Amino acid sequence: MSERIPPRTSVFRHAGFRHYWTARFLGSFSAQIMGVSVGWQVYDITRDPFDLGMVGLTLFLPAFLLVLVTGAAADRFNRVMIMTGCVVGEGFCALALLIFTVAEQQSVVPIFCTLLALGTLRAFFGPAQQSLMPSLVPEDELPSAIAWGTSSWQIATVFGPVVGGLLYGVSAQVAYITAFVLLAVAAVMAVCVPRHVGVAIERPSMRSVVAGFHYIWKEKIVLGAISLDLFAMLLGGATALLPVYARDILVVGPWGLGLLRAAPGIGSILVAAFLLRHPVKDHAGVIMFACVALVGFFIAVFGASTEVWLSVVALGLMGGFDMVSVYVRQTLIQLWTPDAVRGRVNAVNMMFLGASNELGEFRAGISAWAFGTVPAVIIGGAATIGVSTLWWYWFPKLRRVRDLQRER
Repeated sequence: MSERIPPRTSVFRHAGFRHYWTARFLGSFSAQIMGVSVGWQVYDITRDPFDLGMVGLTLFLPAFLLVLVTGAAADRFNRVMIMTGCVVGEGFCALALLIFTVAEQQSVVPIFCTLLALGTLRAFFGPAQQSLMPSLVPEDELPSAIAWGTSSWQIATVFGPVVGGLLYGVSAQVAYITAFVLLAVAAVMAVCVPRHVGVAIERPSMRSVVAGFHYIWKEKIVLGAISLDLFAMLLGGATALLPVYARDILVVGPWGLGLLRAAPGIGSILVAAFLLRHPVKDHAGVIMFACVALVGFFIAVFGASTEVWLSVVALGLMGGFDMVSVYVRQTLIQLWTPDAVRGRVNAVNMMFLGASNELGEFRAGISAWAFGTVPAVIIGGAATIGVSTLWWYWFPKLRRVRDLQRER
C-alpha cells in the first residue's frame, strides 16, 4: 500500500465534493440558527426545561420510526435527489416558523408540528448525504473527505449559534429569514452534485430492509463504535439545557446562548484542522475510548461551573475530544461498510446519532425537571465516563483497532 498522503485540500478538486460540502455546510449553518432560535423561543413561551427536552424528542422520533425506510431509500433511489428534496423541505419549515413568529403565536403546538416535519426530512437527509460521500472521492482520500465533511458541520456549529443568537436578538423573524435563504442556496448546490453517483439497485424485501441492522450486528467493530456514541451521548448530552444556563445560571442572554452553543464547535474545528494535518494512524480504538471519557469529564466540569469563561472552555474541550471520536467512528463506518448496504447502515447510524443528540436532549430535559439542571448535567458527564469504561471491556476488538484503513 502506498504511503503517499494526498494533499489536505485535494478533495476539493472534485467538483461533486465541492458542491456537496457547500450544501452540507449551508444546511448545517441554517440548522444551527433555527436550533438556537427555536430553543430560545420555546423556553421564552413556557419557561419549562421539560419543553426543551421535547424539542429533542420531536426531532428524533421520525429517525427512529422510519429507520427501515430511510436507509432503504438511500440505497434504492438517487441519493442526490433525496438530499436536494430534503433541503427544499427544510426551507419550507423555516418559512413556517417565520409565519408562526410573525403571527405572535403563543402556543408551542405549531412549533412542535413543524419540528416533527423537520425531523422527518432530516431522517431521510442523513443516510443519503452520509452514503453519498464515498462515491465523490477516491478511497484513499476518504479520511480527508470525512474530516472536511465533519468540519463543515463543526464550522457551522462555531458560527451558526453565535449568528443565530445575534439574529434572534434583533428579531426572531430575521433569524428565520436568514435560515431560509441559506437553505435555498444549499438546495442549488445540492442540485449541482452529479446525479448518477451513489445509486444502488436492489429489489426491496424484508431481508434487504433489515440488512443494515444485520451487518452492524455481525461487524462488532462497527457495532461497538456506533453504540459507544449512542449511550455516551444519550446519557451525557446537555445541549438542550444551554438556554437554562444562559438565562438563569450564567445570566448571559441570547448572545451568550449563541456563545455556549458555539464553544463545542470551536474546539471541534481546531481539532479537525489538527487531524487534517496529523490523521490518526495508530491505536485508533484506544484514542477513541480515551476521548469519549474526556468528553464526559468536561461535561461534568461545565455542569458545575458558574463562571462564563470556565463554561466556555469546558464546552470547547468537550467538543475537541468529541471530534476525535467522531472522526474515528465515521471513518470506520464508511471504510468498513460495503456500498450496497451503506445507506441502510448509515440510516441506523443516523438513528443512533439522533438518539444520542435529540433523545439525549429529551433525557436531559427530564433529568433537569426531576433533579435540577446542575445535578442532571454532572450525573450525565459521569455516566459518559462509565459508558466508555464498560465498552472498553465489552468490545475488545474495537479497542484493538489501530489502522483505520486496514483491509476489511
